[in-house]
Amino acid sequence: MQTFQQDCIALAERRFRRGEISRRTLFQALAGLGVAAPALAQDKQLVMVNWGGLANQGFGEFYGAPFMAETPGAKVLQDSSGPATGRIRSMVESGRVTWDLCDSSASGARLLGKLGLATPIDYSVVKREDVIGPGFAVEYGAAPYSFSSVLVYDSQKFPDGPKNWTDFWDLKKFPGTRLLRRDATCTLEAALMSMGRDPAQLYPLDTAAALKRVAELRKNLVLWTNGSESEQLMRTGEAVMGQIWHTRASVLFKESKGRFKYVWDQGLLQAGIFVIPKGNPGGALAQWLLASMLTRPEPQVGLLGLLGNGPTNPKAAAMVPAELRQFNPTDPENARRQVVLDGNWWGDNYQQVNQDYLDTVTG
Repeated sequence: MQTFQQDCIALAERRFRRGEISRRTLFQALAGLGVAAPALAQDKQLVMVNWGGLANQGFGEFYGAPFMAETPGAKVLQDSSGPATGRIRSMVESGRVTWDLCDSSASGARLLGKLGLATPIDYSVVKREDVIGPGFAVEYGAAPYSFSSVLVYDSQKFPDGPKNWTDFWDLKKFPGTRLLRRDATCTLEAALMSMGRDPAQLYPLDTAAALKRVAELRKNLVLWTNGSESEQLMRTGEAVMGQIWHTRASVLFKESKGRFKYVWDQGLLQAGIFVIPKGNPGGALAQWLLASMLTRPEPQVGLLGLLGNGPTNPKAAAMVPAELRQFNPTDPENARRQVVLDGNWWGDNYQQVNQDYLDTVTG
């Protein structure tokens, strides 16, 4: 039988989910009922794992600090050692999990969930309405940021284009070396769109057709493996156009005073998904940290200014300063021109398809 205290807790949590009270007010109410927030935060620490660089500062400032301010007793630490799927798997299978929240991807969340290595997101705590679409709140992860893979080109060589992936594949009209990632994700979608496939009907991907199309570029292709390399290959002229992350494209655009341009049309918009490893030491408190990361639009806008990561809260777009909107992948004007990557499809198919892609571009 439910007690009066349990009923009060349920009512308080419902008001929080409706946005009627803040998380701090909720925790204060729970404390007034003699309940720690949710018995969670007292002298507990959470370890958030990122991929290093400015992410360590950005995630600490815009994710960790707001949560600690509203959650008495909680401490959020940053770990920049890189939350590779293989490392998460090793931790969980050995029973020695030291991470609580990991920067992953929609496909990574799908794979980890299927293998029993991730904790399902508790959507009674995390609010689905705090993200811009269903692909940003999935069974085993949710996205407090976004990023895109876009077409970048040297406008000194091509003042009038290219405009889309069909142009990218047109070596006669736009001669020169192309730049692609050493990874099939996003590349195969671009290949299919270059053939006239409907961007709204890409999935499931026709991998045979896409790989055949990629093979057409093999003699005019260089590959990148990390973001700084993608920048440098464009900067030095080793490639005249490429598919790279929008954050790197915007750096090239700014430093070259517009020489290196990029287009949002047919870009691949991706969810910056965080996952909770199964058996994480911080337990359910990690769900509340993830909820805080999603529900607060202002820190997401701050992260856009620092790292270029796009916000995912629907309220954030209106808060983005005018000078940053052209660099925001989830700005409504930019988002409508892109395709949201299907992380579930990639989570189910990545290993074999990526190997086939690598065989195609390196064979």
